[in-house]
Amino acid sequence: MLAQPKEVEVDGQRVENQSVGDLLKVASYFASKRATSGHRCPLRITKMAAGGAIL
Repeated sequence: MLAQPKEVEVDGQRVENQSVGDLLKVASYFASKRATSGHRCPLRITKMAAGGAIL
């Protein structure tokens, strides 16, 4: 889409592409959505038990 012209007019019909900034925002949104979705959670919660010394 970056190689295509920003706006085109043919036979009285006008078509306008998205700006580069908007495309980058959309790409960033989908990348973050893909990173947070999935079967594994990126955070793991474990129980910690304090160890004691045996005398």
